[in-house]
Amino acid sequence: MPQLRKRLGDLLVESGLITNEQLQKALEEKTPKQKLGDALLQKGFITEQQLIEVLEFQLGVPHVSLYRYPFDTSLFSVVPKQIAKRNLIVPLKKEADKLYVAMADPMDFYAIDDLRLSTGFEIETAIATKDDILRTITKYYDDDEGLEEILSSAPVNQDSQEEESVEQNSPVVRLVNSIILNAITQKASDIHIDSQETKLVIRYRIDGVLRTERVLPRHMQNVLIARIKIMAKLDITEHRIPQDGRIKMMLEFRPVDIRVSTLPTIYGEKIVLRILDMSASLNDLDRLGFNKLNLQRFHSMIEQPTGIVLITGPTGSGKSSTLYAALNKLNNEEVNIITVEDPVEYQLEGINQIQVNSQTGMTFATGLRSILRQDPNIIMVGEIRDRETVEVAIRASLTGHLVLSTIHTNDSLSTVTRLMDMGVEPFLVASALSGVVAQRLVRKVCRDCAEIHEPMKREVEIFAKRGMKIDKITRGRGCASCNMTGYKGRIAIHEILVINDEMKRTIINGEAFTKLKELAIKNKTVFLIDDGLLKVKQGLTTTEEILRAAILE
Repeated sequence: MPQLRKRLGDLLVESGLITNEQLQKALEEKTPKQKLGDALLQKGFITEQQLIEVLEFQLGVPHVSLYRYPFDTSLFSVVPKQIAKRNLIVPLKKEADKLYVAMADPMDFYAIDDLRLSTGFEIETAIATKDDILRTITKYYDDDEGLEEILSSAPVNQDSQEEESVEQNSPVVRLVNSIILNAITQKASDIHIDSQETKLVIRYRIDGVLRTERVLPRHMQNVLIARIKIMAKLDITEHRIPQDGRIKMMLEFRPVDIRVSTLPTIYGEKIVLRILDMSASLNDLDRLGFNKLNLQRFHSMIEQPTGIVLITGPTGSGKSSTLYAALNKLNNEEVNIITVEDPVEYQLEGINQIQVNSQTGMTFATGLRSILRQDPNIIMVGEIRDRETVEVAIRASLTGHLVLSTIHTNDSLSTVTRLMDMGVEPFLVASALSGVVAQRLVRKVCRDCAEIHEPMKREVEIFAKRGMKIDKITRGRGCASCNMTGYKGRIAIHEILVINDEMKRTIINGEAFTKLKELAIKNKTVFLIDDGLLKVKQGLTTTEEILRAAILE
């Protein structure tokens, strides 16, 4: 079928969705069995919605949005769950002897024949996005599986709860798996299980924003929490102190790595599950959203043989992703890279990773001291939290090592004063620090429902204040693809402070903070707010998102 693939590529080029260069790149780099559409999606050249609209035109198959579709739920027993999952099919409606189904690939004639034989209906196909179909399957096939059984037969005592939580086919096991699978399908970063007075609320953090996914009866709290604790190898009898654990499991034939944290509250334990997804984009520095100047500066900072490079930002601002991308770039057989982390989030091949364990006395500082005896070239410290750690890190950088780490400050300039507040001598800060990267994550405008608008008066003023002009603003209207939010995915905004000789002299002399800022401006530092507004100009995000993440001075 090479001709069909070529036609699809030509259609995408003709409609202006991709360039010839992007088409050639996708054709060269895709695997032999991979479809061209999937390769273009993987590279982020097009969205699934754009691909579907072109396929609809090319194949003459109508496309359907499953968001709030009025499903005939009786048909979910006609199309078995295994067939629906294997072939990515969802039944829509039936008319006489015809069964209308939505498919991710309406050209999969084997699946259509299989369905015709198993149901006895003539099959009429429509095309829907893979994400849409997976969400629907999870919602209608998986969600209520186990939930009704738990509601109808709530365990009476602690022992029966524990037995329920261990049996692999018990309702609670299926319910927990369904909650996790649904979160992964919706690309959630965290699952919050909140115990309240009369109910149990399950919320997903999607693109940095929490939203309620479902509400369960209060009496399901113990059995659900017991199951998660067993999966994370935590003590299920301990309810009074916080616990941390990790879950590694296979769901739908894919490995899932989850960090679990429990916290006692007045209504029982709150549990947060952080889903760790080390996708290919996290490994590539070029895909982290750096602008050209910042990318060039970051490359030159991490390619130096010595010095400290710090990444700063609040929790959940993508610091780990940037650190791991930098390590991935530096990782080759000629260098010895050792990390000390709390916890080790992602395992990287060819890198020696140490887990902090305060109970055994393995802190960041003691780990760092041990690392220095292991002949390292590059050291990554998960976080600089205290004076002892920062002093060892500075000593390491001054004895010929490149040290990468994170620190909690509001911006790049305040990192310098924070280090001195920790008790580090100014001359040590000046001689060891190579640069600081401040970053935040902001939501991206959904590419499927993006619309061009006139900027508001307030927006024109904001841009003018930073010495920029704005003619048009891109906003998402809200569609099925983005759950009517207008945003889909996130992008980082950065501020990179390079510590040059002039700045080093200023730090050693203990001059005012304002002098440092003047030198940063003179050195053409792109501040967080400016990088954000540039991304608004490019149509990637909105002014509201930038003002939520960065301070307008």
